[in-house]
Amino acid sequence: MRCWLKIEEMALEELMQRLNAVSQCADEIMHQDIIPLYAADIQDQLKKQFAYLSGGRGGDGCPVITFPDYPAFSEIPEKEFQNVLTYLTSIPSLRDAGIGFILVIDRRQDKWTSVKASILRIAASFPGNLQLVLVLRPTGLFHRALSDIAFKFNKDEFKMKVPIIMLGSVSELQGYIDKTQLTEDLGGTLDYCHNRWLSRRTAIEGFAQKVKQTAQILQSFGTELAETELPNDVQSTSSLLATHTEKKDKMKEDIRVAVEQGDDILGSITKPVTENPDYKLNQDQLDNQTTVERLLAQLHETETAFDEFWIKHQQKLEQCLRLRNFEQNFREVKAALDIVSERLSAFTDVGNSSSHVEHILKDLANFEEKSYETVAKARMLASEGDAFIQSNHYAVDSIIPKCSELNNLCDAFTTETERRRNHLNKSLELHDLLEKSMKWCDEGIYLLASQPVDKCQSQDGAESALQEIEKFLDTGAGNKIKELNKIYREYAHILNEDLKEHVQKVFQKQESMEEMFQKRQVSLKKLAAKQTRPVQPVAPRPEAFVKSPCTSPVLQREYVPNSESSALRRVNYRKGKSETTELHQSRGGSTMDDEENLAVLRQHVINELIETERAYVEELLCVLEGYAAEMDNPLMAHLISPELQNKKDILFGNMEEIYHFHNRIFLRELENYIEYPELVGRCFLDQMEDFQIYEKYCQNKPRSESLWRQFSDSVFFQECQRKLDHKLSLDSYLLKPVQRITKYQLLLKEMLKYSKNCEGAEDLQEALTSILGILKAVNDSMHQIAITGYDGNLNELGKLLMQGSFNVWTDHKKGHAKVKDLARFKPMQRHLFLHEKAVLFCKKREENGEGYEKAPSYSYKHSLNMAAVGITENVKGDAKKFEIWYNAREEVYIIQAPTPEVKATWVNEIRKVLTSQLQACREASQHRTLEQTQSLPLPLPASSCASPSRNHIRNTKKTEEKKADLTSLEGYGTTVAPKYPEKGKGWTKPSHSLDASEENDGWSSAEEPLNSSDAEEEGGEGGGEMKLTPGKYTVVTDYEKGVSEEFTVKSGDLVQLIREGEDGLWYVKNLSTGREGWIPGNNLLMLIGNSKSVQSLSSSESGTASSTLSTSSSCSDSCNVSSTSFSDIKG
Repeated sequence: MRCWLKIEEMALEELMQRLNAVSQCADEIMHQDIIPLYAADIQDQLKKQFAYLSGGRGGDGCPVITFPDYPAFSEIPEKEFQNVLTYLTSIPSLRDAGIGFILVIDRRQDKWTSVKASILRIAASFPGNLQLVLVLRPTGLFHRALSDIAFKFNKDEFKMKVPIIMLGSVSELQGYIDKTQLTEDLGGTLDYCHNRWLSRRTAIEGFAQKVKQTAQILQSFGTELAETELPNDVQSTSSLLATHTEKKDKMKEDIRVAVEQGDDILGSITKPVTENPDYKLNQDQLDNQTTVERLLAQLHETETAFDEFWIKHQQKLEQCLRLRNFEQNFREVKAALDIVSERLSAFTDVGNSSSHVEHILKDLANFEEKSYETVAKARMLASEGDAFIQSNHYAVDSIIPKCSELNNLCDAFTTETERRRNHLNKSLELHDLLEKSMKWCDEGIYLLASQPVDKCQSQDGAESALQEIEKFLDTGAGNKIKELNKIYREYAHILNEDLKEHVQKVFQKQESMEEMFQKRQVSLKKLAAKQTRPVQPVAPRPEAFVKSPCTSPVLQREYVPNSESSALRRVNYRKGKSETTELHQSRGGSTMDDEENLAVLRQHVINELIETERAYVEELLCVLEGYAAEMDNPLMAHLISPELQNKKDILFGNMEEIYHFHNRIFLRELENYIEYPELVGRCFLDQMEDFQIYEKYCQNKPRSESLWRQFSDSVFFQECQRKLDHKLSLDSYLLKPVQRITKYQLLLKEMLKYSKNCEGAEDLQEALTSILGILKAVNDSMHQIAITGYDGNLNELGKLLMQGSFNVWTDHKKGHAKVKDLARFKPMQRHLFLHEKAVLFCKKREENGEGYEKAPSYSYKHSLNMAAVGITENVKGDAKKFEIWYNAREEVYIIQAPTPEVKATWVNEIRKVLTSQLQACREASQHRTLEQTQSLPLPLPASSCASPSRNHIRNTKKTEEKKADLTSLEGYGTTVAPKYPEKGKGWTKPSHSLDASEENDGWSSAEEPLNSSDAEEEGGEGGGEMKLTPGKYTVVTDYEKGVSEEFTVKSGDLVQLIREGEDGLWYVKNLSTGREGWIPGNNLLMLIGNSKSVQSLSSSESGTASSTLSTSSSCSDSCNVSSTSFSDIKG
């Protein structure tokens, strides 16, 4: 930098010296350094032509100044006279002027007195040297004689140091000056035009001034350029370079114009010679030619000096601009290198499987490919800096450190990338070894399980089995882990806690498997050594599977409500397993073989579950990084259409939330059960709430699908797919979460199939039920979001319990008779949505389109508040029909389900809703009853309730209908009081009598028990007690208070009454769970209803009786359907 400044100072100094020389030379050429007078300044005075320099010369080259006859010579102001003489004497060269001037005074037409005055004035004012004065005296006779006499007598008055010669004629003048040097008015042949001479002198002097001014301007411009401070940014430097270049171009244009001006003047001087080669220029013309040529030479010198300076200055500015570009690129490249280095530092994961490591390696390769451009830019920029250094850039001291830093960063990035790749390759190598070992262990376990016990009883069979085992063990050389410590040493730099734990587990499994092989070998060798007769194989008894050791009391499930529950269960499992091992050994070899086969199958299922879970997590990560993250990548922004921007949440939904749940929680929990596959149900149950996130994803799927169809051909998605090397497009991966949540129930069914008699069977069954419930909730919610036209908030209706399509007939009391008749015969297609607080009737509308756009929508028609709804389970003539009625049967809807099973499911779900509402009403009623007990009359005798009167029931119904709209309890529109059978009794027909306490508790006559046509037809006298007999029944309500605390039944369970014991107890088996226990008979009446399988929603048995749940009113006697009131249930 300092060297450059010194060079620039030297260049400026040289330019100033050369330009000063040009200015001085221009003054010298024009004699302006002596007499600074220009023709343009005295142009008017010169035009008077009282004296002129014709260009003629005397014999020795003396310049001739002619004073022509000028009548007003005496009137010329002294100042003008002095200026003209001074200017004329300054034109000849110094050499010629030094010889002296010859003055020709033409006074032929004048008087002697004027001649005398003129000579005296010229002698007094002439500024130059005189060599000779020639006077043409007056031609008049008198004045001629007078002049001769007067000149002789007055000669001393002229005071001139040179001779004054009085000439009488032009011919005498030619004796002193050659004719060719005299103008035509003096009898000579010299071509002279005063106006032309004046114009040429003005042009030459203007050109000289132009040359001088150009040199001065260039001096100022050079100083300005040299003193300009260099900017610190690219834009300012570019602007400065453009400004200086523009000024330089303007200066060059001025010089070009000046050169043209000089060439024109020179051309005008030499024009006569050009036109006539024989033409001879006079001395003044030659002097003018020389003057212009010298001025042109000085102008060219000025231009050359400035060009040399400008080249250096321009080089400086261009180097500055390159430096600023280099510095700006350096900042950008360094920032980009910092970013890629930071991203590279995030590649710390060594993977949890071979496929995971391969995915990370692929990500690293993709990252390296993307980063290649940044590294290449940095290398190129460093090379550019080296080129600056080689070209002696003025800022070498600033460039060298930056080049070194870029090279160091690139080298560090390359080295770190290679190190990460080596670590991942070692990790892949280790995971391959672990997976080979795992696979080898699984194959070994399968081999042990597949060896038939009956064939091993013979010597040949035992030897054959031994050979199979030995042959398999020989394959372990390249598949198993030989030395654990060697693994630790070899892979120490990649072993983290999780990976180290995984290595230990695999090694332990390998040791356990080898120990199993050793034991099997010992047994087989003993069998092979015995020379006994072959043993006839006998098929195991069926009881062997029923009485599996897994049902031992030792393996009874223990619930631990804290975080150590999983660990305690495994401890209990191991304990039970060790105890049952002895039991296995005491059983036949066939039973042990079957248990081993089941264990192998369970292991296969858990392996498939975990491996597919890992693959699922990797696929989600691949989509999130390869597509979702790229939508926020500025480098990919140009590929995304404006309509697709900011639509990431719509396209991917909550996939990121699903990924984090599976990657951080569920997958790790699953891996804890790899050795205890039969207990994996608890893993699902512990995380069941988190699976609700799939409902949100599935609800967003239609919007995602629609958006994908609009932009599936986007260049952005194609580029992402190319980088990921995916054969399938993005929409296939967006379907993965939907496919995965449905896959779990299949795997759980498989695991349950092979674990029915093991400890975790109940958890597996519960997990399967819960997963199916989630699938149902997801499916229901997909339909619910398609409801249109509902003004309220669907969330306020409570949980969506059921949804489905039905044929619906209406039969309303209010309305035109024709409408009623028409409604009975023409069904409506309606889609029903059962919520906790209301049931919605909607019309299904199929939409045109593809995929999710073809999904139906549901147009809302009306809804019924569940607080005022009643149901009739069976409608005569059709096992698929049931009734939903509203406000004392003011509105009746006959519902026809697709199948009897669907009908049973809906009836059971509606019954649960009404039962829960009844419970709330009963609690409120009991609270009020306690407050009013003192003021109410005693209840009627119970015997009066046994045989109700049909007429009284009719009267009661009329009273009930009148009061139906006037009663309300705790926010419900209910008008019922619950009635329950006495302890030990079965289901009885309702009585027309009420407790006094209930009559005065705000209940209307609608609280009377309602008539049931089905009950009358099947129950006969109605007051009889239902007889409990052995058989199968379906439970209609939950029960958790058995004699054994572990025996419970739930609504919908199928139970079998086996036998009746003492104290009214019945021994019952829950066919849904397989458990058995004792239940009091009176509780059974409450649990199973009044007939076999009447309330069943799942039993294959069917009955003709039915029961009706109501929270509002009942039907009339003439109704052709069976119904009982809500008070028929004792909950």
